[in-house]
Amino acid sequence: MKEKLFLAMAGNIGCGKTTAAKLISQNFGFELFDEPVIDNRFLKDYYKDMKRWSFTLQLEFLMRRVEHHELIKTVPKSCIQDRTLYEDPEIFAKYLHGLGFMDNRELDLYFEYFNRLNRELLQPDLIVILEVDRVETLLKRIHTRAREEEGGIDTAFLAGLNAYYSTFAQVCERKYNIPVHKVNVEKLDIRSPEGKKTFLDDISQSLEQIK
Repeated sequence: MKEKLFLAMAGNIGCGKTTAAKLISQNFGFELFDEPVIDNRFLKDYYKDMKRWSFTLQLEFLMRRVEHHELIKTVPKSCIQDRTLYEDPEIFAKYLHGLGFMDNRELDLYFEYFNRLNRELLQPDLIVILEVDRVETLLKRIHTRAREEEGGIDTAFLAGLNAYYSTFAQVCERKYNIPVHKVNVEKLDIRSPEGKKTFLDDISQSLEQIK
């Protein structure tokens, strides 16, 4: 196994990425890089008016995640990132464009930024994708954590994202040449002692396969 590993979590809103990233950080001694949601200055505006704020929000997330990659390169220990850099262009930007919340010019400009900034960035050694089959499960978990800015998310929006996530593993492997490990957490409660053990044993085996 490499002395330093860079793992990144991926998955739809409400799938449990933050909990999973914290478990990996605590149990394997990885430096945790949280998803920059709480500090995002445009998130509340975005959920109130997606057409006005989608492009701005995506640029904000892009800049914060690029900063994470730059910091991760300097950290001597292994690192875990809560949500990947690649979900923003390959899932969220494309989906928001398809919904009419970003026009063609905005999408093109976003990808110009992404492609330029991504040229020299350190890539993850492994992307761990959490899969949840039913959007109702996602919505229940979102309501349980009760983030004010997420109050307007509905099943239709989550279903659209899930459609993009269904091919995300192939995009990571074929387009970005990054290996992927998928974990289905539809019925796996990683907060419970048994679920936590099952999840960590699974991750431990995937880490052993990284050369």
